[in-house]
Formats: sequence, C-alpha cells, structure tokens
Amino acid sequence: MPTAYDVPAEKLVPRLAEELRKLDTVKPPEWAMFVKTGRHREKSPIDDGWWFVRSAAVLRRVYIDGPIGTTRIAAAFGGKADRGSKPNKAVRGSRAIARTTVQQLEKSQLVQRDKDGGRVVTGKGRKLVDELSTELLKEMAVQNPELTKYL
Repeated sequence: MPTAYDVPAEKLVPRLAEELRKLDTVKPPEWAMFVKTGRHREKSPIDDGWWFVRSAAVLRRVYIDGPIGTTRIAAAFGGKADRGSKPNKAVRGSRAIARTTVQQLEKSQLVQRDKDGGRVVTGKGRKLVDELSTELLKEMAVQNPELTKYL
C-alpha cells in the first residue's frame, strides 16, 4: 500500500487539507487571520484556508518524522530572517501555530503523544494519509503507467 513517502508533498497536502476541512475539531482560531507564520515573514498569509493547509502539512510531517515535538515542527516551517545589512539567519516558524495545530490534530485523534516525548500519528491518522496516498498514486498512474508497480 502506498504511503506518504511514495507521493509528492505538493499533491498530498492539498488533499489532506480538504479532508481536515470536513472535521469539526480542526478550525482556525480567532487570531489566525492576523498572525504571521513566523519571524521571517513580513505579512500574514493571504489565503483564507491557510490553516487547513498548515494542519495537513503538520500531519504529514508528524507521519514522516514522528515522534516529533512542536519546536522541531516550528523549525521545519521556518525560514531565513532578513536582518538588514547583516547576513540572513535561519529562524523557527511560529510555535503557537505549531502547538495549536498539533493540539487540534490530537482532538481529532489523528495524532497522539508518544511515551518518550513528541507526537506520533495514530492508526486513524495513518489510515487517512495512506488512503489519500493510494488514491493520488492511482490518479498519477493514469498519466504515468510506470507508477503501477507501487500500487
């Protein structure tokens, strides 16, 4: 069965975002429309559904790198901060966004705390990601028949 490792992230994340949009437990907090996604950004996101895309990307990141904590998740969504005439420096993304998305994914029972620290994907979350990966790979196999060996 294909997994998140077999499908490109740029195709999997939007599909996961659509599935997360259907859940009642994953929704943007009140402050989400005003917040920047990190110190390295100048403005807040323009897209109205950015919260669901970020939640889907966090779910995929926990699937691939788990067990993983919120600080490492924030670092994965960081970037280079413009420091004027000084050289740019790598900085973390927003830990509040990382923490809130992980908490919402825990409420949805897609992610759970690991006994050694960090978060891991539950069986329900793994099933969701694997089913979407299989569906995407079947669609991609129509265009490229060589991909049928992964099905």
